[in-house]
Amino acid sequence: MKGLTLPKITLPFIKSQNLSIGLDIGSHSIKVCELAQSGSGYRLLSLGSTILPQNAVEDGILQDPDAVAQSITALVSNLKLQGKKVSISVSGYSVIVKKINLAVMSASELESHIQSEAEQYIPFDIDDVYIDFQDLKTNTEENDRTDVMLVAAKKDVVDGYLTMLRSVGLKTVVVDVDAFALENAYGANFGIEDNVALVDIGASKMNINIITGGSSILARDVILGSRLLTEQIQSKFDISFEEAEAIKVGQTPPGDKKKELADIFMATCAQWSTEIKRALDFYSSNYPDEPISKIVLSGGGAKVKGLCEFFQKETGIPAEIFNPFVNTNFNDKKIDSEYINFIAPEMALSTGLATRPVVV
Repeated sequence: MKGLTLPKITLPFIKSQNLSIGLDIGSHSIKVCELAQSGSGYRLLSLGSTILPQNAVEDGILQDPDAVAQSITALVSNLKLQGKKVSISVSGYSVIVKKINLAVMSASELESHIQSEAEQYIPFDIDDVYIDFQDLKTNTEENDRTDVMLVAAKKDVVDGYLTMLRSVGLKTVVVDVDAFALENAYGANFGIEDNVALVDIGASKMNINIITGGSSILARDVILGSRLLTEQIQSKFDISFEEAEAIKVGQTPPGDKKKELADIFMATCAQWSTEIKRALDFYSSNYPDEPISKIVLSGGGAKVKGLCEFFQKETGIPAEIFNPFVNTNFNDKKIDSEYINFIAPEMALSTGLATRPVVV
């Protein structure tokens, strides 16, 4: 494998290209999305998810490859997927995303130069990581320097996924980064010219990606996820994980637990809000004349009842939940629309991965 494969800022809508299957392997569940190109957009062919055994994946690293392989095999079989080429994404401490500023140079010169340049930004041995980059071409007539998005991922982590997927008959054609998969999902529906903060709240982590002028300005992972909220509800009321999850997303009315739930909610969600505000403050200090127009929430944590209103109050910025299928066609006789609406926020990463064309 030659490095990571980063997304393109301008999404390709080319009918003749085949798309890979988006496979999002999280710490709590696996999500699969299969799209086909349709005119200037997409048609949804298949989607689904399955819960992983506890601790099978931790901080983006496979801890129990066999259990994950079995879950993928069952999901692929259940969805009757015929394609074997998949795109995945990685995140966590083993992945470094850094925007650096370099003198303008040709593509071949940058290819040669980036390895030595990367050493000063990567806290791992350079021989132990895959490196990829994308020139954001921010240079102007007055400024002959350009921003370059640099990504590095530990080889043993990436290779672990590739080996596991080969064992179940799947070929990995793209290894992406969670933040950029999220960006692609949003761009496929709405474009990425607006200044937006994309926030994906998974079970064990939160990903923040701030987009302005068509480029990712800041991308970071925060080890705070929605499982913590579920576990606190479970512990407080001595109920099952499933019961706590239903209360968390508003499927079960709070009843006489309302006051105690509000306290749990405030304590946990305030931590999320603090991290989001920290990223927004960093952005506004560097781009004071380009304010963020909205916060777009995705991931299972986005389904927490009242979260949009909470973030909007805390930040003063409008917040909304992202539905990656809002502009996607599908056969409602084969795919239940209510199921799509329910699962949509959790499918953002897999949808972004499913927009990637097969290039190898």
